[in-house]
Amino acid sequence: MIWQGLQWQNARSFMACALRCLLFNGSDFLTLRIHFMTSYPAGTLGIDFGTSNSAMAWLGHEGSARLIPLEGDALAMPTAVFYNLEDSSTHFGRDALRHYLEGTEGRLMRSLKSLLGSPLLLETTQIGHQQISFQDIIATFLATLRERATQSLGTAPRRVVMGRPVHFVDDDPERDALAEASLRQAVQSVGFEEVSFQLEPIAAALDYEQRLTQESTVLVVDLGGGTSDFTVVRLGPERMQRNDRSADILATTGVHIGGTDYDRQLNLAQVMPLLGYKHIGPEQREVPSRVFFDLATWHLIHWQYQPKAIAHAKTLRTNYSEPRLHERLMQVLTERHGHHMAHEVEQAKIRCSVENADTGIDLSVIEGRLQAGLGVADMQAQLHDLLSRTVACARECVQRAGLTDASLDAIYLTGGSSALRTFQQALQAEFEGVKLIEGDLFGGVALGLAYSR
Repeated sequence: MIWQGLQWQNARSFMACALRCLLFNGSDFLTLRIHFMTSYPAGTLGIDFGTSNSAMAWLGHEGSARLIPLEGDALAMPTAVFYNLEDSSTHFGRDALRHYLEGTEGRLMRSLKSLLGSPLLLETTQIGHQQISFQDIIATFLATLRERATQSLGTAPRRVVMGRPVHFVDDDPERDALAEASLRQAVQSVGFEEVSFQLEPIAAALDYEQRLTQESTVLVVDLGGGTSDFTVVRLGPERMQRNDRSADILATTGVHIGGTDYDRQLNLAQVMPLLGYKHIGPEQREVPSRVFFDLATWHLIHWQYQPKAIAHAKTLRTNYSEPRLHERLMQVLTERHGHHMAHEVEQAKIRCSVENADTGIDLSVIEGRLQAGLGVADMQAQLHDLLSRTVACARECVQRAGLTDASLDAIYLTGGSSALRTFQQALQAEFEGVKLIEGDLFGGVALGLAYSR
């Protein structure tokens, strides 16, 4: 499609129409090419497409990057898509979560980034009367980001720097390369002409560097929803003027552990036993656990709503000594409460961390007054192994750089999961005496991407 002489208001309306056609009229999104025949501004758009949250920043002629509002005044939004089957509309971010939690009939998709590099990416899922691939759903979300950037800037950005983790997939270079190629394809399919990638922890470092007044050696820690990435880098006012910064990057490491993994572990430990996880049946054997692991994993929850999965769950009845536990499991599956439960676990985790106090996980959507507890001690015990592996990856990064802790001027934290109190305590215990600096947890990477050359 080539538009000539169209004002952006008309183009914006057309884009919204095209996205609706994708889902409800069977259009093939990968063939949708929209070229804005307007003059492009000289500048760079940075997109932090995150597992849990996404953000965008723009660097134009003014020389200082700024975050772009995505939902009202909010500068970041959940990476969530909700397909409303009641009125054939599509919703994004907080609006998507609101519709789902209010009980609107439809499909909620989250943690889409986790599918990159996975065979599931090109599989299709039933949305209304259409079969749509997860690759196309990612492209739908990216198209909305571009539309909102264009609305904010007044014209369509042509150059974008996308963030990527150190490893999309651990210990598998071929699948890792495939993940980046798939994301590149999705970005290009929504109209960006120049696409490049930057490691997310390096982007965070470039943002932090804007505030430094002297040279520093920093361990950058970027904990997102799906990955934990680390970089040891030399930063400073003089260094930021150089075009080639490769010599300043001393080491990078990453591990495929993030906030969604913490949520899954807490879900399994605190909530799933109420549905039968680790329940000992009449033959003195545990109930088969696969359904509970998938029901606690954001990007796999929707598969448990399929008729085949529900039929399998019904067969588990003979493995239960307590029928009420199985009844709860079937109610969660047939009434599609999995995402609601995962949301409540995530919110309880945040409360427990911020308030440093015990809290509860509200499960009244399943059964009146049903609640699971979540205490500070539970957080520490259940997340110990995951946090230990994450901190070990940070230590490996410093070792690869050939440095001691005394050589580090600071540890710079970004990414929403880095705010977790138990993680900060574990990190500080490992790097005793090195100061922790909390950056812009949700916007720092996007700002640094915009600064990337």
